[in-house]
Amino acid sequence: MEGVSSRWLKIIIVLGLLASLLSGCGAPNVKESYPLESVNRDGNATSFVYRASDQSVTEVAESLSAQKMPDQISPANDERMFLVYGSQWYHLQQDPQKPEDTLVEVNSEEYVRNNYDASFLQMYLTARLIGSLFNSGYGTGSYRGYGSRDIYKPSQGSYRMPTEQDKKIAPPITVVRQGLVSRRGRSGSVTGGTNGSDNGNTKGSISRERGGSGYFDAPRQRINKPQTRYRTGRIGRRGRR
Repeated sequence: MEGVSSRWLKIIIVLGLLASLLSGCGAPNVKESYPLESVNRDGNATSFVYRASDQSVTEVAESLSAQKMPDQISPANDERMFLVYGSQWYHLQQDPQKPEDTLVEVNSEEYVRNNYDASFLQMYLTARLIGSLFNSGYGTGSYRGYGSRDIYKPSQGSYRMPTEQDKKIAPPITVVRQGLVSRRGRSGSVTGGTNGSDNGNTKGSISRERGGSGYFDAPRQRINKPQTRYRTGRIGRRGRR
């Protein structure tokens, strides 16, 4: 019985560790954040801009994708890329003033709908996604990202320095420095697609390769049902004298 109890205790500990590792799998995990540079908030329409110093657009895209696979990613490009995580749209842009830096703009879905130009987005993402965002219509905004905000201005609000309250509610961005939490038998790598319109097919693709030795690669323990021994005995009566 002691061996069975010890085995179940180990299993419970392993399951607890797995739950803690998977609890933050909605967007890239928080470890080491880029500095928050600028904010535009108007109700549910929010835009938070971070600066990735001395990192190219493709390097930042690979770092984010390695932590959490986006729902959709645009083809690899050194000037501009989009990564979509649910209702959060990551717009990575080479800073026109500092080409060695990347501006990471995290927009809410409503901000994209209210400010971006749909025809501009169709150059990078699928027509199906854009049609769903704009309810099969066309966006009226002319905005094309924080890097060109003075030329293609947002339709609502304006960017400003972030306050302490902004920093508390800002979506977290993570830089991958050391180690990754990998899925069982898989590792992520980003590959680009082709530009232009399509029929709902994803333009950028993410491929995963077999192999690896992550936490989830450990062999499963076989759980045996405890065995019970049955003994038969003979009950005799005392003989009469």
